[in-house]
Amino acid sequence: MDPIDLLGVADTFSDEERLIRDTVRQFVDAKVRPNVGRWFADGTFPRELAPELGELGLFGMHLKGYGCAGASATAYGIACMELEAVDSGLRSFVSVQGSLAMTAIHKFGSEEQKQTWLPKMAAGELIGCFGLTEPDFGSNPAGMRTTATLVNGEWVLNGSKLWITNGGIADVAVVWARAEEGIRGFVVPRGTKGFSTRDIKDKLSLRASVTSELILEDCVLPADAVLPDSRGLRAPLSCLNEARFGILWGAVGAARDCYATALEYAKTRVQFDRPIAGFQLTQEKLVGMVLELEKAFLTAVHIGRLKDAGRCETAHVSFGKLNNVRAALEIARQARTILAASGITTEYSVLRHANNLESVLTYEGTSEIHTLVLGEAVTGIGAYR
Repeated sequence: MDPIDLLGVADTFSDEERLIRDTVRQFVDAKVRPNVGRWFADGTFPRELAPELGELGLFGMHLKGYGCAGASATAYGIACMELEAVDSGLRSFVSVQGSLAMTAIHKFGSEEQKQTWLPKMAAGELIGCFGLTEPDFGSNPAGMRTTATLVNGEWVLNGSKLWITNGGIADVAVVWARAEEGIRGFVVPRGTKGFSTRDIKDKLSLRASVTSELILEDCVLPADAVLPDSRGLRAPLSCLNEARFGILWGAVGAARDCYATALEYAKTRVQFDRPIAGFQLTQEKLVGMVLELEKAFLTAVHIGRLKDAGRCETAHVSFGKLNNVRAALEIARQARTILAASGITTEYSVLRHANNLESVLTYEGTSEIHTLVLGEAVTGIGAYR
């Protein structure tokens, strides 16, 4: 019996899924894990990882064509789990690139836009970001103030976006703005006149990730910069649902790493002449952690299978995101208590995971929003206002 996976949930993986898991795990263990504590402490993200992640086929891996791997939803989820087992910032980098920026272009872009951007983004040669959230409009994106006006055959964008992952290093931004006919998506290349970014410093969470403000001041774009099939708020929200699917898997990875770290530490840390794993209170903590870990893992696998079968609803993704991030955060906090003072250093991952998960808990849908999604699913009554 595997003490990290007591129920043998991973035994249900196909050979291809196990290969993806092992490949991603080996990569992050070799290239990321030895360095991520320092990156977190320094508040940096190494963009040079992008081509290597692209070579592994991780960008837009669930999309088909244009250099994308065309993998299953479950396979994509497994990759997210292994990425976030090292750091949420790494999973977020891949998720924003593939599930948000690339998915928006893939679903709503013209053939020319797809050919121009997707192959190089899939290869990690170009980085993308997704500009939806605004300073005053996070959970209520319908209130966005960024505008897009058609003037003499060109689009003029004005406004700002905040808390945008990858923004400061992105070669292209998918920006959502309010046009006369409703909310539309636009492809905004870096270097476009009137478009600039400002990185957010002094973060206590997701420090090994670039978070930025996007600033649009009379930003002029050609007429064909609009994503032709992006009409209304459902377009960006459908992309968010793809990213949230990756989050519900990623949280399992963070939780697993915290639990595995605490278990190993408890078996080797000696107090009162015996390993602390031999004390009843420590065992109670470890058992509580593995119970929640396995339930979250089962939830992720089931939702992945539903998605592959074409039966995954928005409420299913909200269920997974709400439950799994909540469970992961509690596991991280509990793991820190087992490591005691050692748990507050970057030598161990648990408090770094806990800090990151505080952001994951509220981004791409706060716990309150996902609670209301589920509330509507079970009662049939919307309670957002």
